[in-house]
Amino acid sequence: MTIESNRQDDLNKMVLCEPCSGIQRQWRRAPGHAELVQGTNRKEQRESGPVTITRYRCDRCGTAWEYENNKADQQAGWAVIGG
Repeated sequence: MTIESNRQDDLNKMVLCEPCSGIQRQWRRAPGHAELVQGTNRKEQRESGPVTITRYRCDRCGTAWEYENNKADQQAGWAVIGG
């Protein structure tokens, strides 16, 4: 097993609340939900230029999320990073 498959197994075991389960992942401009609390943000360089990545945590289920705001990549957006 690779590190990525182990991480995916861990994410599959996480129990997301109903609002988190409804978030469309990897799609720019997809909405989050009202119980996501914004955390820190950072800038990262991509081929298309700098992007902003913002961390969120769900108040209901504790899931940690990141949202990548990259106007050049339609498949950037929400990603689960842990619980």
